[in-house]
Amino acid sequence: MSFATLSFHALGTTATLCVSEAGALGEARALLERELAEVDETCSRFRVDSELARLNARAGRPVAVSPRLFNAVTVALRGAASSDGLVDPTIGRTLRLAGYDQTFELVRRREPRTFIGRFATAPSWQLIDVDVDRSTVCVPAGAELDLGATAKALAADRAASAIAKAVGGGVLVSLGGDIAVAGEPPAGGWSIRLADDHAAPLLSAGPAVSIRAGGLASSGTAVRRWRSGRVAMHHIVDPRTGRPAVTPWRVVHVAAASCVDANIASTAAIVLAERAPDWLSSRRLPARLCSATGAVVLVGDWPEEHR
Repeated sequence: MSFATLSFHALGTTATLCVSEAGALGEARALLERELAEVDETCSRFRVDSELARLNARAGRPVAVSPRLFNAVTVALRGAASSDGLVDPTIGRTLRLAGYDQTFELVRRREPRTFIGRFATAPSWQLIDVDVDRSTVCVPAGAELDLGATAKALAADRAASAIAKAVGGGVLVSLGGDIAVAGEPPAGGWSIRLADDHAAPLLSAGPAVSIRAGGLASSGTAVRRWRSGRVAMHHIVDPRTGRPAVTPWRVVHVAAASCVDANIASTAAIVLAERAPDWLSSRRLPARLCSATGAVVLVGDWPEEHR
């Protein structure tokens, strides 16, 4: 296999594409860019012209939506159910009030003294009404959906599968640390560097793990941080309080059957705090949890690290 890889900025993060057939890189990139453009037009919380923005603006009423948005909402609801409500898509309003109301590049540049954040409890994902026959979604009145915990991972899964089907060989797609692989993996699997920052190169030196199928996701509190007055904020919300999760974990990495499943679990683990290792173990999900002090906890079949 002659591998080829590239990275570019997309969806407010870093997109990385690896293919085992170097000659297919151009076609693979075009397919990935199409997937990213469609998910941005459909699921972005920061575009006033996105389909999600229009859905949120009509909260309290059933709205006919596209198949892509309907799928994204149903995947988010599956994530909420499988995480016992810890990954709740109705946190959009509290994220906006807390200051995550535009792309993170703009949030990070904001002068902290110019904005004092507020919070709102999540109305509960169970109040979202979906009608399969009519392809409608009804967001609870006063609520705003945020699909950040699942839509990007879903795009990684979709893109990896589509590229592998179109060009053959092995494919890896990473969207800000949400990684999906498809097709025939390299001997020994895809070697992935573990890092807090999504911009870190996947294949550079550092702690690494190999995967052959499915997905690997990383959720953390160290990168997407901002200040509201004197209060430090991060983007992972505990839906039970409507506030940034209070957690000992700086970053959690989880491997699962898909990138979506991995990201649901890694996000839930941040919210669960000290209970996360037992929760992940009960679901037989290999995981690596790193605390703010640098202590590492390995769960399930996650390989031991040799220093």
